[in-house]
Amino acid sequence: MRNGVWLVLVLGGLMLSAQNKPTGVQKIPVSPTSPDSGKDMFAHYCAACHGPGGKGDGPAASSFKKAPRDLTKLAHDNGGKYPAAHVTEVLTLEECCVHGSKVMPVWGPILSSISSSPGELQMRVSNLVKYIETLQAP
Repeated sequence: MRNGVWLVLVLGGLMLSAQNKPTGVQKIPVSPTSPDSGKDMFAHYCAACHGPGGKGDGPAASSFKKAPRDLTKLAHDNGGKYPAAHVTEVLTLEECCVHGSKVMPVWGPILSSISSSPGELQMRVSNLVKYIETLQAP
């Protein structure tokens, strides 16, 4: 009888913890941040998936079938040179199909929608690209 009670308590605890675990990624509207700070934009727009340090370990990462890219390895994976032009293309959707799957937002139109001018959009992308460069592993 004691084993049966123990099993019920363990299963009950597992069921309660499973009820508290989110089943997917919560989608919320994008709020504008300053275009001057790549760090702030990364925290607001990227860290939920890529993690605060860019390692692909954000709080939403476990919700995906494929883990978000570890952004700290971009230079390493590119022969030691940070691929700024490629990151810019990915963010602005000039490179087809890298972003924009059912789980990854297409950032070009999103950043454009919160920018007051093409110049501000360019500043946003440039500062975000520069910030991601600071995350590169030595």
